[in-house]
Amino acid sequence: MMLPLEELTRSVCQVARRAGEYIAAERQRFSDERVERKHAHDYVSYVDKGSERLIVEALQALLPEAGFVAEEGSAGYHDEQYWWVVDPLDGTTNFIHEFPPYCVSIALCRGHEIQLGVVYEVTTGECYYAWQGGGAWLDGQPLHVAGHAISDALLCLQLPYNSDAYRPVIHRLIDTFYGHAASVRMMGSAAMALCYVAAGRLDGYVERYLGLWDFMAGALVVREAGGRVTGFAGEDDLAQGNSVVASNSLIHQDLLDAVKA
Repeated sequence: MMLPLEELTRSVCQVARRAGEYIAAERQRFSDERVERKHAHDYVSYVDKGSERLIVEALQALLPEAGFVAEEGSAGYHDEQYWWVVDPLDGTTNFIHEFPPYCVSIALCRGHEIQLGVVYEVTTGECYYAWQGGGAWLDGQPLHVAGHAISDALLCLQLPYNSDAYRPVIHRLIDTFYGHAASVRMMGSAAMALCYVAAGRLDGYVERYLGLWDFMAGALVVREAGGRVTGFAGEDDLAQGNSVVASNSLIHQDLLDAVKA
């Protein structure tokens, strides 16, 4: 079965917007007392769970036969041909501290291929989206990666929650690129870092110990904008990994060399 991907993507954009509106409204009356700790420095709130319920219900109506890989576990995957990958609130720590960006991220996969991706940034109202073969878009405007070489590149070197395991990697990345690239930033949202690469706001992004919900939607947006996304070993199949190297393509080998060193 071939899906009408463009039409479906636009419907998913509306789902993401509704979830984003819910998140924005809840932020106005949010209390830290309702935050739960999943792991050390890894948080979840009733807002994550409420957003996921809203998204799952809407996506089930759009494509009843599809399974789900959702961060908060409100729906499951049972080897369906199509499966949704849902992060109902990427950047929960940012959200808790009212520190942008934070977003909704939704991807649809068929097997290991990403069919569509939608990322809605709550604080700006920007909606990034792509479908396979259809290009990448931001609110109706086409997206293209930037053309900077590594010496002029703005990089996002994120800090995952697995701090002990990742500390040697981030030290090496900072040693390699701080003072040699244009500059380095940290955003707190994998999905938004990927979309910023697609929009040419960033030139590269590196992180490990992620869930599929963190990066599948944004990965397609980058690829459809002319960029490249792989795992740390350079693999194109992201469906079973937990690492991401995203770039404007020109600097991809520079980033891979640094994580493999």
